[in-house]
Amino acid sequence: MAKYAVDPVAVEQAKRLIESRQYVLDSEWGEVQPNAEAQNAFLANHSWDEYAAWHLGLTEGANDETKARYAFVYGDFRRIHRTGLIACVYRAAEWRHKSIELAAHDLLQLLDAKAGIKD
Repeated sequence: MAKYAVDPVAVEQAKRLIESRQYVLDSEWGEVQPNAEAQNAFLANHSWDEYAAWHLGLTEGANDETKARYAFVYGDFRRIHRTGLIACVYRAAEWRHKSIELAAHDLLQLLDAKAGIKD
């Protein structure tokens, strides 16, 4: 099983997006999650560092500047999606990647607080 490290640059970008209200609260993550075509289109006009910043996880042992290096995407390359963070929490918890799970959970709590989502 792959191992992941939390990308602090991605966490900081996610925080900036939340603070500037660049988020989507309700979306169908399966429909808006960037597919291979969207990823390639983004990479055609942006750097690998910009691509990496949309992924909470760095795959240990994978080469930089390859898609395999970056995991746990949380947005659509424009805005953070609440459902993307939920997917990150769920997937990381399911596969026991605790540091990713906690980072995504903390971001989800920050987003919910900023958006005024309460019990």
